[in-house]
Amino acid sequence: MVESCRSCPSCTTGFENYCPGMILIYNSVHPKDGTMTYGGYSDMIVVDQDFVVHIPESLPLDKAAPLLCAGITVYAPMKYHGLNTPGKHLGVVGLGGLGHVAVKFGKAFGLKVTVISSNPNKEKEAIQRLGADAFLVSSNAEQMKVAMCSMDGIIDTVSATHSIPPLLALLKPNGKMILVGAPEKPLEVPAFALIFGGKTLVGSPIGGIKDTQEMIDFAGKHNVTADIELISADYVNKAMERLAKADVKYRFVIDIAKTLKSDI
Repeated sequence: MVESCRSCPSCTTGFENYCPGMILIYNSVHPKDGTMTYGGYSDMIVVDQDFVVHIPESLPLDKAAPLLCAGITVYAPMKYHGLNTPGKHLGVVGLGGLGHVAVKFGKAFGLKVTVISSNPNKEKEAIQRLGADAFLVSSNAEQMKVAMCSMDGIIDTVSATHSIPPLLALLKPNGKMILVGAPEKPLEVPAFALIFGGKTLVGSPIGGIKDTQEMIDFAGKHNVTADIELISADYVNKAMERLAKADVKYRFVIDIAKTLKSDI
């Protein structure tokens, strides 16, 4: 986001991401002058100083860039739902762009982190490279049964249609499941999956500017970065084709400074 109304209850309490007048960095129209936002994939962009985040010198810009979206998307709900307390058990559903960053922040917070995935081939990646403590295959009924009522909270990063009740069953009583992925089809959640155990299902979008700065500073202190593939501007179409096939670990980042060429 690049602007908000500045006066609503959300804005005045540091949650510009919930502002009804929030202006996205692309495809949004500014109400004051009718101008359109076209995004940051350009050699320059003009943004109000209140919506600029300082990147710590310890973070490489290319690996820090995705944190301004994926990073804050998982950091903010972990903070506000108490999933930043050392020793708690966090489940991360999906090991992609959001999921791998959630694992890294979880470990930086001192949590026990379990990755839940439909792909058993991701176990080595999750545990040996990203540092997760455990791995569950969501289709393995026995694994899921053993892990029932073991987690304080779950971050669900999956945007594909998937079953929610088996994931809720992994939560301890009063546990919280936070949706940051956005499946196209409506979720099917039986009432009793929430009622029994007093469980909570919530959603969360990015975060406010204050929280975003806090997140990036925390990342700099704990060396949390996104795993990326740096590409040139002329590779974008190919990158989109690969993205549709989930063929990237885990974010494409465009090297604008070195590869964007002017048409003039």
